[in-house]
Amino acid sequence: MLNDLIEKRKKILAESEQHKNRRNELNALASKYARERNTLNNLTREYVEEAQKNKELRDKYNNEVQSLKEKRNELNDQANAIFTEIEAFKKEHGGIRNRGIKELQKQIEHLEFRQQTEVFSVDKERELIDKIKQIKSTIKEQEAELEQNKEIRGKIGSARDLRKEASDIHAHVTELAELAQQHHDFMVEFYRKADKSREDADLSHKNFVEAQESADSEHKYFIACQKELRDYDKVISGLRKKTKKVKMSKEQKAVRKEAEQIFKMFRSGEKLTTDDLLLLQRSKLI
Repeated sequence: MLNDLIEKRKKILAESEQHKNRRNELNALASKYARERNTLNNLTREYVEEAQKNKELRDKYNNEVQSLKEKRNELNDQANAIFTEIEAFKKEHGGIRNRGIKELQKQIEHLEFRQQTEVFSVDKERELIDKIKQIKSTIKEQEAELEQNKEIRGKIGSARDLRKEASDIHAHVTELAELAQQHHDFMVEFYRKADKSREDADLSHKNFVEAQESADSEHKYFIACQKELRDYDKVISGLRKKTKKVKMSKEQKAVRKEAEQIFKMFRSGEKLTTDDLLLLQRSKLI
């Protein structure tokens, strides 16, 4: 029975080691997933911060664009008001041909607005720019004709200066609008990266939880095996003590029996050895 218990204890000990090793492996795996998750979460925060920075820059440039547009429109309105005066002057003074400079200017403003707000192919945008140049050339020709009249020459100069300032502002508006679009694209890209890293972090966290739960389960099995080993140790220790007592009892009986034989020899006057005397003393027969 004792040997059977010892063999069973060996099996439980081997099983305990397996659970301990598997627990340690799973804990190491959980730690790996935790590090991955933390790294990805930090990366997500960085991406979101970069996206936010680009959003702020986009909004900043868009606000500047809006402000400059208002200034540009104000200048164009002032120029158009002068051309209205010129057209009124032309009506009052016959002989000056009316070719609609104001309407041509409105066409330019419309085309410039389309250039800024719509997406064109390279060929279409070049075609649009050429059309704007043609209209501006027509306006210059008509202005040159009007400037021959001294009474409206000054008004045309003022209108031209206003249009030049408005055109410069429009060029700046286009640059800022492009910058705003660039930062918008950067913002979208960083948010996309943040979504991806957040998704990967969620997966790493899921793997971490699963590995940790499995490690906890293996630890419970290990603890159960340790408890069972202690129970076996108690039983085996008890059996060994009992076996030892039985063995000692048998030995004592054998010694007692031998001592009784020697004592009979002593009583009959036979010569005893030193060992015989010592045996009699241990047996308390003398």
